[in-house]
Amino acid sequence: MVLKEALLYKKSDGNKVSCFLCSHRCKISDGGFGICGVRENRAGILYTHAYGELIAQNIDPIEKKPLYHFHPGTYSYSIAAIGCNFRCDFCQNWQISQVGEARDLGLKPRAARVEDVVAQARQTRCRSISYTYTEPTIFFEFAYEISQSARKEGLDNVFVTNGYMTAEMLSLYNGFLHAANVDLKSFRDGYYKRICKGRLAPVLDSIKLMKKTGIWIEVTTLIVPGLNDSEEEIKDIAEFISGVDRGIPWHVSRFHPQYRMEERNATPVGILERAYDIGREAGLQFVYLGNVPGKGNDTKCPHCGMLLVQRSGFSVLKNVIRDGKCPRCATEIAGVGL
Repeated sequence: MVLKEALLYKKSDGNKVSCFLCSHRCKISDGGFGICGVRENRAGILYTHAYGELIAQNIDPIEKKPLYHFHPGTYSYSIAAIGCNFRCDFCQNWQISQVGEARDLGLKPRAARVEDVVAQARQTRCRSISYTYTEPTIFFEFAYEISQSARKEGLDNVFVTNGYMTAEMLSLYNGFLHAANVDLKSFRDGYYKRICKGRLAPVLDSIKLMKKTGIWIEVTTLIVPGLNDSEEEIKDIAEFISGVDRGIPWHVSRFHPQYRMEERNATPVGILERAYDIGREAGLQFVYLGNVPGKGNDTKCPHCGMLLVQRSGFSVLKNVIRDGKCPRCATEIAGVGL
């Protein structure tokens, strides 16, 4: 393991440090770790344990992120390091996102170099590099260096994130992050505190700031039965996204029992279909249903209704968008590389 001095922290008296990479803004005593479990204070210097240490490397369709309006039909070289700054009870990647769980399972990351990741992305003809599976904010130093090198090679950079980074991090990343899928898990602060061990407001701030700085955004909400599936809350989420930009795609995803929620039932498809209707009623131009095979994955023109992009699973079967516009009515379709 290569310990590297972290970015985005300040030293204070008594060998303490204040980390401002994410919105927990941990104050860490000498010998301690931040909430993420991978940033350690050693004698007043903050080090990251997540630099050059990857637990996953895969070639994914960009639609798997999910990003439906960002270079559709292309592939993204996808990487992850162990760790997360949330503790979501329903996490689908808990084996690698939770440091303690990964340790108990005996999982060992693989050493990786910036130049090797970029070379592998190019060799496999990927259009972008995605920092995904776990929370990419916690391995920011490695992602940042890869992003800079990737950009020189003509590759875009994608975050699949809980949105809990700080404005300072996004400012440093400006110009190197091109797209993000942000999990907006709920519109209730109590849900974030209880289920995720975080807060709502920083996530909303990140979405607004990403939009303002020109990062392409798509939003995903996992609908969990009995927790965030009321029509009132779904409407609040849809209206927030629409208020930022009606062209932001919203992926409404189906919950399946796992991790600490194995006893809870899967989301009824009818709730997702109602969420779709609520999203459209709120003015959103593009709403998609996730984890529901054969339903709600196609892109249609928001003006004339023409089928523009037909999908099956994560595969694009056809794409008739031309120069970013509907070929029938010339309506501009929000997105990048359409």
